[in-house]
Amino acid sequence: MNKLRLEEAVVVEGKYDAVKLAQLVDGLILTTNGFAIFQDAGTCQLLREIGRKRGIIILTDSDAAGFRIRRRLNQLGPGVRVKNAYIPALGGKERRKEKPSKEGLLGVEGVPDEVILRALRTAGAIEKAPRTGRAITYTDLFELGLSGTAGSAERRRAWLSAIGLPPRLSKKALCEVLNSLYTYEELRSALSSVSMESTAL
Repeated sequence: MNKLRLEEAVVVEGKYDAVKLAQLVDGLILTTNGFAIFQDAGTCQLLREIGRKRGIIILTDSDAAGFRIRRRLNQLGPGVRVKNAYIPALGGKERRKEKPSKEGLLGVEGVPDEVILRALRTAGAIEKAPRTGRAITYTDLFELGLSGTAGSAERRRAWLSAIGLPPRLSKKALCEVLNSLYTYEELRSALSSVSMESTAL
């Protein structure tokens, strides 16, 4: 099955939801770590930046906790472009759990694939063309001047700021995030565009 390639970032509650989404979506997937979002200023700031630059799609569980987290995400602040994707309230239990949830409902990780894809499309997710280039490697980060070269730290910080990501990503995290956003060819083109804009200024 071809993955749904999205422009917006998808925000889910936990790591198991993210694992599920990664099987269906080619794009940036972020987690709130449940109710931690209410205390995590860093994650909130990251979501604000990405929401202003690319937009976010909220995909939380259909229980009361999921709606509480959703309300918080819808209050991130002015300029944040938010779309809400809803899964139906389906009774059941995820296979990894010994007992059903408090309300006896399946979370994002437990609902069928087609239900999630339909929810994203119904929310108005912006689909991008399928990838046609190759993946980005650590060697590419070095050759493109984003890691391990003179001035790479400054260039990396400027680039991450331009696309709404925190400047302190590790090399591994940087590679993972960039692969969720670009092919190698797209990354080279995007970096060239930023360099040209900086020169023009």
